[in-house]
Amino acid sequence: MAAKKKRAPNVQNDSWVVIAADSAIHTQKHDRDADFVKLRNPSTDAACLYMLGCGDAQLYEVKAFEEDFHSWFVGQTVQRDGRLVFVTPMDPLFLILPYFIKSGKEAKFQPVDQVVTDEEFPACSRLLSCTRSLASLQHIAEEKEAGSTKFHRYSEEKTMNWLKKKVERTVVALKRRNISVGEGVKSTTYVRVKSEPDSHEEDYLRYAHGLISEYISADLSRALLKHLELPELLSPKETEPPSKKRKLSDNPVEAGEDYTKFNSADFVRKPPKKMTAAQKTLAKVDKTGMKPMSSFFSPKVKAEKN
Repeated sequence: MAAKKKRAPNVQNDSWVVIAADSAIHTQKHDRDADFVKLRNPSTDAACLYMLGCGDAQLYEVKAFEEDFHSWFVGQTVQRDGRLVFVTPMDPLFLILPYFIKSGKEAKFQPVDQVVTDEEFPACSRLLSCTRSLASLQHIAEEKEAGSTKFHRYSEEKTMNWLKKKVERTVVALKRRNISVGEGVKSTTYVRVKSEPDSHEEDYLRYAHGLISEYISADLSRALLKHLELPELLSPKETEPPSKKRKLSDNPVEAGEDYTKFNSADFVRKPPKKMTAAQKTLAKVDKTGMKPMSSFFSPKVKAEKN
């Protein structure tokens, strides 16, 4: 019998199929090509892959659409990594903000290159080369200038106002694209399935707040919710019906009815039904020496051998 052919191991491949705007890889005005780098995710604080455009002029967020057993045919070759990678422009200030919040604990003005530094992710300093970075620092920090050097200090008030503007602009974009975020949405396609009144403003604010929260820490997200004057939603357990709350509780489950009556010794039995004429005749028959009907269906017991 022929041996079963083993499948070759899935080796790591450094090539991907990427969908990106021409501006992300346009090299005529820059001396440095686009580059994928690992940076600290501002929401999870973990390492994530980002892309810096040519000349580090623009930061791009990297998202991958991945399914099992997919590959690409590129020319005359097969690309085993079947992921489809999307790169979209992203505000670099989101990644710079955590460094300013950390330095804000010292409550002193510092040069920006001393604030945005990370031994674990040295590429973070390249964020300052992005076109919007230095000009946007005024949205999250106070600024002082001594000679030709500028110094910055984190400002929570400015940061909250900047994030609030981000939320408001997101709301405008959602409305412009006619994206429903209210009860008319029946799936993740965000398509209104029937004609209903426009969603309330609070629905849009909460939805936009959720989108912005993907780029900030949990503590900052809660602070932004308070700054938007939106009350925190009740937890799922508090909004569920009482019966379901009992099942999810740590306390013993209490039955809605008293089921002990079905095994109580004081259970009141119903009076027997009246016998038919045939049953009365059968009752008068002498059953001495007769085997019960159930004995014909019981299994035979084998005799044990000595």
